[in-house]
Amino acid sequence: MNNRFTKKGVYMSGIKEIAELAQVSEATTSLVLNGKGDASRISSATQQKVFEAAKTLNYRPNISARRLRNGGEKVLPVIALLWTLDSRASLVGPFLKGIQTTISNYNEEFDLMIQPFLGSQLSEIRSLITGTRFNGAIIVNPTEQDEQFLEAANPSIPIVLYQRSSQKYSCVNVDNFKSGQEVATLFANRGHREVGIVLPNVSSTAIRKRKEGFLTMADELGLHVRLENIIFNDFNETGGYNAFQKLMQSSILPSAVFVASDQMSVGALSALNEQGIQVPHDIEIVSHDNYEVSKFTIPPLTTMHIPLDEMATACVQILVDLMHHQVTAPIHKNFETHLVVRETCGGFK
Repeated sequence: MNNRFTKKGVYMSGIKEIAELAQVSEATTSLVLNGKGDASRISSATQQKVFEAAKTLNYRPNISARRLRNGGEKVLPVIALLWTLDSRASLVGPFLKGIQTTISNYNEEFDLMIQPFLGSQLSEIRSLITGTRFNGAIIVNPTEQDEQFLEAANPSIPIVLYQRSSQKYSCVNVDNFKSGQEVATLFANRGHREVGIVLPNVSSTAIRKRKEGFLTMADELGLHVRLENIIFNDFNETGGYNAFQKLMQSSILPSAVFVASDQMSVGALSALNEQGIQVPHDIEIVSHDNYEVSKFTIPPLTTMHIPLDEMATACVQILVDLMHHQVTAPIHKNFETHLVVRETCGGFK
């Protein structure tokens, strides 16, 4: 084999070595690694053999060199931010700010690619497997089906998952179960007994854990959560508005509600205001995330804070270390959430 080394001395392999290990032709290997396997009618089994051989030999495509050969401008290593193409796409700004700040602090430069994807269709981003468009990826808001795909897949690039847990991939996460527990504890300490929860109707491990933590602790503390007061709706302001319109039709209106996102809480406050229900006098609300908007609602939202900037920084740092082979996956970094008390719900008694 014609072994090669990077500038940092890390072993790399080329098309010939991969073809020999996969026991296919160099032409077939080249087509597969360039993402043209399906178009060239190369069987899935053969493509998988090539990908597994590439991974075994630590193959990393030289994206910059490929673009240069194709007549384009020589480019920098590419970091992809994969974000679900749904209502949560509006939240990409604060996360992107943390990523850009971190990248600017490195001595080397990177290109940042924002790659939207439809929830539960992450498998259609073929570059995760081929590595032909970017050198590493941060994946945000994958559905539980997307997580199942990742567990079964063998990507050729390093990956970091945001707010997800995996034994296979590096992750930057918070304890969402604990966050839900803390909200239930707050409600109990403030003397509430009839409580409710409003949740986005998205497939999300993080949201599910918040719900499970809240309901588990509520049960332990003797809080009553009626089935009709567990409401799912769209992950946006309209969804929060509609959820509270339904909540107000409940046979017994809860005196405190956990709304699992700031976006939905904005709509919730509007719905309550229309009906003349005063917050916090008639009903208390605790939200989640502590995005910028939570400080400016009327009244300002009590919410669980997620250290978004620090988590975005950790995603980049871990990914760059993986791209440079300075660490071996999986790396797990967990951050603490905490309650930010404002006017929609007071503090612990």
